[in-house]
Amino acid sequence: MKIYRLIMSVILCGASLTVLGQEAAPPSVDLSEGQNQLGPTPSPEPPNGPELPEISQLDQNFSKPRSLGKQGDEARVHVEWRQLKNRTVNDPAVQAAKAYAQAARTDLEKRNRLRNYYNIYYERMSALATTPELKLALQGLKIAHEGVLDQPRVRPSPTPEGFTPTPTPSGIPKKPADKQKKKKEKHKKRF
Repeated sequence: MKIYRLIMSVILCGASLTVLGQEAAPPSVDLSEGQNQLGPTPSPEPPNGPELPEISQLDQNFSKPRSLGKQGDEARVHVEWRQLKNRTVNDPAVQAAKAYAQAARTDLEKRNRLRNYYNIYYERMSALATTPELKLALQGLKIAHEGVLDQPRVRPSPTPEGFTPTPTPSGIPKKPADKQKKKKEKHKKRF
């Protein structure tokens, strides 16, 4: 009796698996090819699965860099900038401009030559830059580097014609001459 029940359960399980196997076949598979069909022809069924986008659409979707947040984007731009910097530093024109700037004799001449060097350096880097974010970052770095070269409080050495120094206000007393004389006199009296 136990063997009979076991055989019956195996047969039922096998039959249910074959029935489920028939349901798993996609609807577009025609199992009755070559047989005579009686009755009206069925309407064409859609292909397997949903409509798939074209390869060009997939390329566009996956080629766009996803934002990793503010810090992640800054880090990515920084890495790209370092790679560009490493490629650009070895350029012969950039190296020649840097050597020319370092060989300047006066400070003013050096600042002018460094401006020329930064123009060459950042032009090479922006030509190799691939993303607009990197180009904006390069522009900001160039402005920062050139800003260091400015000396707004230093009067130029050659005085242009027609230049008159600004007069000092008469209400402010001149303290350096009077106070220094008094300090020297006190110092002499002590010794």
